[in-house]
Amino acid sequence: MIEFLWPTLIAVMLVFVIGLYCVLVTFNLIRLLIGLEIMIKAVTLLLILSGYVIGHPYLTQSMVITLIVIEVVVMVVAVGVVLNIYTHTGTLDTRSIRELKG
Repeated sequence: MIEFLWPTLIAVMLVFVIGLYCVLVTFNLIRLLIGLEIMIKAVTLLLILSGYVIGHPYLTQSMVITLIVIEVVVMVVAVGVVLNIYTHTGTLDTRSIRELKG
């Protein structure tokens, strides 16, 4: 059981760092949402791993299902906001969106 723990944990951390890099470096809103999605998937994998290690797979399964439902709702709203920004500005670049006035 323990022999696969560290490689899996390192893989989860690597996936999270890839998502964080995507969020921090890009100026495109769609790529930012993809990076956020990758980070959420890493957290989901970490929850599954922790549930397996502590011996409560059913509790973590219910938490993961709840996380997936919340994630879908957040992503749908975020994509709607991004599409609305694109229709008003004609670009998805965050540098040009900063120049908008309320």
